[in-house]
Amino acid sequence: MNMKKLFAILCILSLGLPTFAKCCDEQVLGYEHTFPEKECTTDQVMVTSHRNIICKGTLIKIFFTCKFKSECYNAGDIVDFSVPDAIYTQEGRLLIPANSKFVARVTKIEKQKMLNKNARVHLNFECIQFPDGTAVPIAAAPYTKDGTLKEGPWMTAGKLLAYTAGVGAVGAGAGVGFAFIPAHSRIPVGLAIGIPVGCTIGLITGLITPGLKYHAKCGEAIIITLCDNLSLPKLCPQVCRDGN
Repeated sequence: MNMKKLFAILCILSLGLPTFAKCCDEQVLGYEHTFPEKECTTDQVMVTSHRNIICKGTLIKIFFTCKFKSECYNAGDIVDFSVPDAIYTQEGRLLIPANSKFVARVTKIEKQKMLNKNARVHLNFECIQFPDGTAVPIAAAPYTKDGTLKEGPWMTAGKLLAYTAGVGAVGAGAGVGFAFIPAHSRIPVGLAIGIPVGCTIGLITGLITPGLKYHAKCGEAIIITLCDNLSLPKLCPQVCRDGN
């Protein structure tokens, strides 16, 4: 090895070693705990000499900052969420300041389909933006069975009930009408036949028609789960309470 190559290697090592030493002097100071959401499997926060690390699997409640309609968004669009209140550990350490923004990008929207299949919204969470402009990368997904946003079972059940009740009422009216023609006394018979038939047709119609679009109101909450550890800078609680 000639002297030029040896000198180059020594220069690289001399420049890299201070950075390496700085990274290696991080020490784990202890563990604290979040206020866990229901069904959360972990609540640990690793506190080091340089940062706070919320562990993978932690659940966080965030809120839509504006109205969302799946039919109005496309892949690539940005969706903003926020936390109106600061997030602290149980021990009182500030993790995420109030009014921090969670930025997500739509990666795919599956439109509602026949046979009562609801629309699904796929999101990729990119970062958290603190009020002071600091941005922190985040890996997270909606806390649902398939990691997407979609209308829940109660909304789907409400749709089926509406179809069943609506067509059932039409069936009841038709039964009364047909029974009224020959004799008034046959109206109960017409109701007894018209209501079950109408309700059955309504239920079947609700099951085979397209499912629901995904809608959310401004301020509506969702739960996300961390797909990886979330590294956060250490913050001054008093400054963040003041919003500066």
